[in-house]
Amino acid sequence: MDGEISPEAVEKLCESADRPRIVDIRRPAAFRRGHIPGSQNIPFERLPAEIETLTDADHIVTVCPHGQASIQAARLINSYEGTQSARVESMHGGLTEWNGDLEAEDIPDEGPETPF
Repeated sequence: MDGEISPEAVEKLCESADRPRIVDIRRPAAFRRGHIPGSQNIPFERLPAEIETLTDADHIVTVCPHGQASIQAARLINSYEGTQSARVESMHGGLTEWNGDLEAEDIPDEGPETPF
């Protein structure tokens, strides 16, 4: 792992030609409620099985709610043979420190309609 990166630096990189691959390690429901635009959702528990999807990335930033679990995810990604040449960082403070826009998906209400 190459350390931590500030949310402000991630936001600037997202606006540049050198955009990193952002890996959000939260569960799918949390990801759908709001995530950094263009990020990829790979829940932490699925990371070992899906890590090979990251082998083409030059720069990877892991994201979680508070910046703790993403450190472990960054270490795991960095230890994988196919991603050892990539720059791998964890976003410091997680999404609680993110001041940029979040993208949310429409989540249909699947519950029954109530008459009240």
